[in-house]
Amino acid sequence: MIHIDQLTKNYGSLCAVDHISLTVDKGEVLGFLGPNGAGKTTTMRMLTGFLEPSSGSIQIKDLNVAKQPLETKQLMGYLPESAPIYQDMLVYDYLSFVADIRQIAADKQLGRLRELSDLCGLGGVMHKPIGDLSKGYKQRVGLAHAMMNDPEILVLDEPTSGLDPNQIVEIREIIRQIGREKTVILSTHILSEAEATCDRVAIINNGKIVADDTTQQITQAAGAETIINIALEGADRQAAQNLLRPIDGVIDVQPVAAENDHALLRMQLRGRADVDLRRSIYLAIRETPWILMEFYQQSRTLETIFRELTMEN
Repeated sequence: MIHIDQLTKNYGSLCAVDHISLTVDKGEVLGFLGPNGAGKTTTMRMLTGFLEPSSGSIQIKDLNVAKQPLETKQLMGYLPESAPIYQDMLVYDYLSFVADIRQIAADKQLGRLRELSDLCGLGGVMHKPIGDLSKGYKQRVGLAHAMMNDPEILVLDEPTSGLDPNQIVEIREIIRQIGREKTVILSTHILSEAEATCDRVAIINNGKIVADDTTQQITQAAGAETIINIALEGADRQAAQNLLRPIDGVIDVQPVAAENDHALLRMQLRGRADVDLRRSIYLAIRETPWILMEFYQQSRTLETIFRELTMEN
């Protein structure tokens, strides 16, 4: 459906997008993740034809975005981070205006507006001025705008940015429904949103793709080590390290500083992912006079891996 090959965008000496390549299949929901300034929005704008690449190509079906911009735009709906909607218009009037621009036949407009009202949950606000709506409802109006011509591809740039937790859940559910029928590219830096909504994620940092797979595969590939945290009462740091480091599978043992917790010795153990260290650690500590106050294995979540991949060296 979408094939991006060696896409690059330079602004003078700044390389905002650096030779990235991606393929998005029909019916797939791709989460495009990255910290602020990583190149997400620039990539989105090139994908939708609003920016011209410095080099590389974007193919949508059998069409080239640079050479056939009108044809490719007809296949896409685009919701930028700040939806460009007219604040003084009623929701119904605005969507009717969009329908006219999209050249939807007059006898089909009412039916299409009803479909979008149901899908985006706009039934209660269709006759209210857009400027009076909450940001969550404004995003819904923007989403209805992007969906007006029933596009095969939907490109959403930070669709939940600035929304409260309830609004995020509501927009996320709408995106899930849309993703059952359409190809969706969702740009975000909210990791829980990507995990809950997307079939696959691509992580971009400093203009380069640093990971591209399902969230499960990314966490498994990054999980070469296990991290276990313990807290001991009555233990000496050096003695604890001497006891725990020889355990088979342990790579390193280091103390962890904790504010206002001087009574406990907190340690973090790194071990091989193919060895379950918990039993051996417990049995070793049981032979000492120390009291085991805390003992848990740290999960390697997408958030943890995202930080590792995008952290500045």
